[in-house]
Amino acid sequence: MADFEPNRLVRTLYDEGVAFIIIGGIAASFLGSPSATFDLDICYERSRENLEALARALRSLNAKLRGIPEDVPFRLDARTLAMGDHFTFATDAGDFDCLGTPAGTDGYEDLLRNVVDVEVEGIPIKVAGLDDLIRMKRASGRPKDRIELEILGALRDEIDREPE
Repeated sequence: MADFEPNRLVRTLYDEGVAFIIIGGIAASFLGSPSATFDLDICYERSRENLEALARALRSLNAKLRGIPEDVPFRLDARTLAMGDHFTFATDAGDFDCLGTPAGTDGYEDLLRNVVDVEVEGIPIKVAGLDDLIRMKRASGRPKDRIELEILGALRDEIDREPE
């Protein structure tokens, strides 16, 4: 298992010109969640040009499908990415999940409306907004997401109590 290097993953996406929004645990940490995570989750824009950029980025990170036998054929290109929606990869920079349409959303354009713009090591990145993270966690319904919903809900309550 490769060391988790989220900044390297983000830098590679940025350098290849990939349009993406950080979602999941890393997004939650940007917004104040104390929960630890050891993978990067993104929602990617699904245009042909962006799928080509994403495929280049994934190839440069030596991405392999996670959780399936290595002998299962998988061609990492825009066409293959267009035929799927959710991909889980192991890369040289750690685990990396790419979702075209995260649970509870209509995808990139939907999430784009409420993004929080942040900068990491000089890289401008988009992070899903708190209400969208809550919506995704609620829709996925996994036990670990229900736990994180409690934390995100507490963050929402704290923000709502702050004077403007």
